[in-house]
Amino acid sequence: MAGTTPAPKPYQAAQGFSIKSWAEEDRPREKLLLKGRAALSDAELLAILLGSGTAKLSAVDVAKLILAATGNDLNELARLSIKELMRHKGIGEAKAITIVAALELGRRRKDADAAARAIITCSRDIYHVIRPHLQDLPHEEFWVVLLNRANRVMRKVSISRGGVAGTVADPKLIFKEALEQLASSIILVHNHPSGNRSPSTADIALTRKLKEGGMLLDLPILDHLIYTDQGYYSFADEGLL
Repeated sequence: MAGTTPAPKPYQAAQGFSIKSWAEEDRPREKLLLKGRAALSDAELLAILLGSGTAKLSAVDVAKLILAATGNDLNELARLSIKELMRHKGIGEAKAITIVAALELGRRRKDADAAARAIITCSRDIYHVIRPHLQDLPHEEFWVVLLNRANRVMRKVSISRGGVAGTVADPKLIFKEALEQLASSIILVHNHPSGNRSPSTADIALTRKLKEGGMLLDLPILDHLIYTDQGYYSFADEGLL
């Protein structure tokens, strides 16, 4: 009949479309559902965090460019700040924050359960316990690890945060934390973002000062560790305590 509006065609069910017809940035999500997370490349996992790309680049393309800029090294990616991530095309503040948050969660998960009730028997134990807190930092921080009589970790405490070249550790704050927690001994830790593991003259003087204070308070300083992402320096191992 003339003038009659034809009946609308039914929509095609979503499952009828081939994956190849989907937007490229959506494929990693489907691939994860179909094949599991292990089947995805680093770029595909990063693309899922990004959610979308740009007008000319898919999320996967953007992810590949970011990874290429870091030598495809996830450790280097984890060192980037929000501002550094935002220098990449297609990365705004929200996406940069999402990347940083995801990498931080992965770092915290790594040794969380083991570190919670760790027993310290050597300098390498200290290194593994403190690593989640100091890894990839671009600035110096000073921490103390408080132990009970069985050398079990009671608490890890951040004492100070400084710049690239150094940070100030107040002995009063260190011993205050130890006394309040009824700790039996203390381990000192600070990082060198430069990667240089050698102690400075100031590091040696501070260690000596804290050792003397600990002896008066019956709170022995068991070690002072200089942390770097590539390894560490132990005052105790080197016979300086």
